[in-house]
Amino acid sequence: MRENRQSRHKRKWLLITAVCFLIIGFYFTTTNAYTLLKGYAIYKWNKSDTTEVTAKLSEPEATAKLPEPEATAKLPEPKTNADIPDGLELYDERPETGDLMGELYIPKIEATLPIYHGTDEDELEKGVGHYAGSVLPGEKDNSVLSGHRDTIFRDLGEVGQGDLLIAKTEAGTFTYKVRKVRIVDADDRTVIVPKPKATLTVTTCYPFSYIGSAPERYVLVADLLKTELNK
Repeated sequence: MRENRQSRHKRKWLLITAVCFLIIGFYFTTTNAYTLLKGYAIYKWNKSDTTEVTAKLSEPEATAKLPEPEATAKLPEPKTNADIPDGLELYDERPETGDLMGELYIPKIEATLPIYHGTDEDELEKGVGHYAGSVLPGEKDNSVLSGHRDTIFRDLGEVGQGDLLIAKTEAGTFTYKVRKVRIVDADDRTVIVPKPKATLTVTTCYPFSYIGSAPERYVLVADLLKTELNK
């Protein structure tokens, strides 16, 4: 009787131990511990295998040489500001007040705006006005453009340093890059002063949300980056 009791007790503990191992095994295979150990084993195996592959790759093999590129005629590069000789006349004729003289494209705000010669209300109602006392786009000096903030230049405040301003006229396409942004008083005359190199100055009233006659001006000063002449 005593022996049967001990036998049953022993089988009970064996059963409990087996169940525990089953639970531990199930837990191990369904947790990150199994993934971690498996990954480590794969890493160790791959490391030794990679050493052998690397050794093979390090041996130079004969490879077919690619054919040398054939010499091709280079297309002429667009003329830049530096390529334009001093004294070269870009324009055969100077525009008259009110003349449509080109367009201003502003990639940042995806706007294409007509440019009229003159900055009277007649010109500003139709588009961008070109200050008659300044040079034409592309010429060496300061070309000044103005426009109303509540019409064509309502989004000009989104344009800033590093953005492009592209003026297209009968002479060609002139790409400028904004060098700085200025906020000046309405009566500030420095925006129209001559510049030592080809510059485009674009101005509008500021602040943009101001009601009535705005007291300041938002000014973009841009340097000529690229010139593509039509002739």
